[in-house]
Amino acid sequence: MPVPIIETCRKRKRKPRVYNLQRFGEDGFPIHRNGTFRDQIRVFLRDGAEVEDYDLRGMPVWCTLFSHETKSSLIPLYIVEENVIHSPEPYCDHCRCTGWSNHFVSKRKYHFIIPNDSEWSLPLEEDAFDFQTHALHGLIHCNGFGHLLCVNGMEGGSKYLCGREIVDFWDRICNSLGARMITVEDLSKKRALELRLLYGVAYGHSWFGRWGYKFCRGSYGVSKSDYENAIELLGSLELDQIECDFSELRQFKVIKQVIRYYRDMSEGHLKTVRDLLRFMLIIKSHASPQKLLPATPPLLTDSPHQKRSNRLLLKKSDVADNDKSPKYRNYSSVAANLGSRWPVRRLIFAAEVIVESLKEMKALKPNGMTRQDVRDSARLHIGDTGLLDYVLKSMHNVVVGDVLVRRYVDPITRILHYTIQELDDAVKAIEPKKEEAVVLEEITPLRIFTPLKAGADVYGDLLLLYTNVLLNYPDSELVRSATQAILDSKHFVKEWPLWDDNNDKVLQFVCRINPSLIDLRSEQITELPPGDLVTVPLQATVFDLKQAIEDTFRDTYCILSNLVVSEIEEVKEDMSLTESCSALTVTGHGIDLESKLKCQGGCDTWMVKCICRARDDDGERMISCDVCEVWQHTRCCGIDDSDTLPPLFVCSNCCEEFAEQQRKVLQPKYEFPSSENMFLIESADDFFGDQRCLGMIFPEENYLL
Repeated sequence: MPVPIIETCRKRKRKPRVYNLQRFGEDGFPIHRNGTFRDQIRVFLRDGAEVEDYDLRGMPVWCTLFSHETKSSLIPLYIVEENVIHSPEPYCDHCRCTGWSNHFVSKRKYHFIIPNDSEWSLPLEEDAFDFQTHALHGLIHCNGFGHLLCVNGMEGGSKYLCGREIVDFWDRICNSLGARMITVEDLSKKRALELRLLYGVAYGHSWFGRWGYKFCRGSYGVSKSDYENAIELLGSLELDQIECDFSELRQFKVIKQVIRYYRDMSEGHLKTVRDLLRFMLIIKSHASPQKLLPATPPLLTDSPHQKRSNRLLLKKSDVADNDKSPKYRNYSSVAANLGSRWPVRRLIFAAEVIVESLKEMKALKPNGMTRQDVRDSARLHIGDTGLLDYVLKSMHNVVVGDVLVRRYVDPITRILHYTIQELDDAVKAIEPKKEEAVVLEEITPLRIFTPLKAGADVYGDLLLLYTNVLLNYPDSELVRSATQAILDSKHFVKEWPLWDDNNDKVLQFVCRINPSLIDLRSEQITELPPGDLVTVPLQATVFDLKQAIEDTFRDTYCILSNLVVSEIEEVKEDMSLTESCSALTVTGHGIDLESKLKCQGGCDTWMVKCICRARDDDGERMISCDVCEVWQHTRCCGIDDSDTLPPLFVCSNCCEEFAEQQRKVLQPKYEFPSSENMFLIESADDFFGDQRCLGMIFPEENYLL
């Protein structure tokens, strides 16, 4: 429930300021963007936030209240200042995964958190940084570089804030506080649709692109050019060619209907997939929520024949053509009339086990479970697979306990699914004497299946095209590779202008440490991070500039706490020859090169060298070779994400070297297989004394390890 404004204010020691959520950050409200983030955040916490009477693991917490124009409630924004030196996690994994491993470790992090609706009036919990359920969680380092970590709008369970409002609010916060660059890992979904793929093909950018977020870094070695080429390839697929390519497949009819329906609606202006998806998204955004039908194929609709009493009469004419005479009966009566070799009590018990499996997975699979999934889940309790198959065959339009069990064939995949509908009260199903009518008591509401038609559900049509055209295009490795490249591009970044409107009143410079002062090789980095903005008055001297640079770096970075600037390479003795907005290189001493808090990538010297061209951690699952200790993606090594990592792993390069050594020792007596014959062996006791490894099978009498 939303927190009432009056009640919330009464709980606080003094009357807090309440800002308008929609206006915050616009036109200098409440502060102007004037200077660096480390200065702006201090001004805002002093003037626009209230210190809470508790801390979070020793870290101070501030709170600012916002009112929504259409909601009579207060929305709290909590800001937590994390001191990196005393933090149990001083390094930033998000910096490392977005390619900022070379950034110096900053002294402070600021967490911006809007909890989920039910926790608006409660203090933050100790592990609040780890939650993925917050309406908003953003992190900004004191140097102005940060990350948008979590957004949960209506799709994420919020009843009062949609995702667009949250990201728009976050964007205005970053702008007014002077953020420099903010990254986001785009995992946003609209039910079953990955928005970075759907919006990428339709609009040429991710869902976050409307706020200016652009490609930052791809996983599995995907480059910016790969990403742009993939978007162009998929977006330019012609609709006529798609109909031709699907003409021999069973999906052809329904895909053709969808394409023709929206082409007719647009009066023939749709030529490519990009045109079609963009048109459908426009229609969906303007559609009335009451007219949108559920997206589960086949479509579920409320029965139109409900009487005032809690009884429902379904006639033949009311039922879909493909379900001419449905009979809703108790499974106990169904089992009694089957005449099977299993006792009735065993059939009923098996049906109850199947229903429990469907109930357990209903939250994760609201569209139902496939027949194979139901069978596998029930086998954990019943070992007789013949019994399970027999019961599943008879479970359709039956009542088991307090649920109605139904099954349907997915029109896209042609796979049988089982679903359940929970009933409010015990159901008493009456066997019909005539096929003309079936009476059910106390079923509220009862839903029947109707065939999906093009245009009836825009989301369902989008899902159809998304699944078949974007994910499973027939006989085209090029299209599949383009789709995978977009799905592997998750990291996006927005950059704000470095210079503010006061550059005619002050001198501003971007200053960075001379790379020669830092041993880049020991940190496995090739260059130092971008410089920091330093501002001095128009009449400042070289001494004043050096002093300002020292104050900036000492206040921002851990290893520069004792920096003394000795020289500015571009400025010798006269400031008049140096233009404002110039880049300056600083040399000096006092840099703590022995500190562990040097770069965000940490002090470990591990190396990434994968066959996909990745040379740095990108946040994907990896495994290290036990011989050369080089890290590679598990996906690139043929290990599925659902598989457990082998306790012993040897990469292909080390296997090739080992094979070459064996050839030299044992030739010409034995001939070894080529490196293409490597695979995961289940027993490697004679190879390295472990259970599994990546290697080659050799003649039994010649294991040399």
